[in-house]
Amino acid sequence: MTTRTAPGLSWRQRLTRADVKATPYALVAPYFILFAVFGLFPMVYTLYASMHAWKLGNPTREFVGLDNYTFLLTQYDRFNWSVLNTLGMFVMATIPQLVCALMVANALNKRLRRPMMWRMLVLAPIVTSVVAVGVIFARIWGEQYGMVNGFLEFIGLEGVNWQVGRLSSWFAISSMVDWRWMGYNALIYLAAMQTIPRNLYEAATVDGATARQQFWKITVPQLKPVIIFTVFVSSVGGMTLFVEPMMFGSGRLDGGANGQFQTTAMVLVDILRSHGNYGISAAAGWLLFLVIAVVAIINFLVVNRIQGNK
Repeated sequence: MTTRTAPGLSWRQRLTRADVKATPYALVAPYFILFAVFGLFPMVYTLYASMHAWKLGNPTREFVGLDNYTFLLTQYDRFNWSVLNTLGMFVMATIPQLVCALMVANALNKRLRRPMMWRMLVLAPIVTSVVAVGVIFARIWGEQYGMVNGFLEFIGLEGVNWQVGRLSSWFAISSMVDWRWMGYNALIYLAAMQTIPRNLYEAATVDGATARQQFWKITVPQLKPVIIFTVFVSSVGGMTLFVEPMMFGSGRLDGGANGQFQTTAMVLVDILRSHGNYGISAAAGWLLFLVIAVVAIINFLVVNRIQGNK
């Protein structure tokens, strides 16, 4: 008695089976390829460069280990000041920005006449050129003929040279960042608010809850994932400020005479331009990356704590 074996798969069946297995990987492959080329490779290459003494225009490079990092942290005073400036402007810009965005989103979530018009107006600062924003706000906070100083003199107060003081320059630059990005976060919050079930508000109204109580007890807890997302994105953006303080200083990278508003991103470019040292500049970039990671983790833990998680 002979045993008959099952015939082998035809080439069409094998092709179909391979297509079913390979198609999902082929669809997601472009993202990982682009990330590897434009994201992962630059990070690894910059880490390699940060451990070498590497002058621009000089093909020779010498391995120095962590000497570039030690130089920035112990000898190059402007780097430590730039970290303090960046953190100060980040706090002054991010917290008011997100709070105002939440309030604006709550107002836009009400029944308004022509709601699309109001939403477009809130979104308008985002589509404005950041260079134009920097130039305009530099004039608004200008020492002479500035709108803010003009108002202060009108009410009998003395004008302020906003670029000279550390806190005053932080405040001026933070106002620029708040104006530009508040509407972006407000629309994100608004989109999330519109997904909250209406029956939660109806039940709260029946129980006698006021509009303010509904906002803090229903709206804010329901927005927890979105708030965490905006905190993380705002942390990254706030720690990489570059164009706003540069335009506030009329295109200078030194952040004023004493570096009072020079950010870490500005130091990174200033080292490369002034000293032509790619190794130290790369080390500054990696230190900035570590600071951003620490700030993002702290913000995530704080937001979770505020929302009631332990």
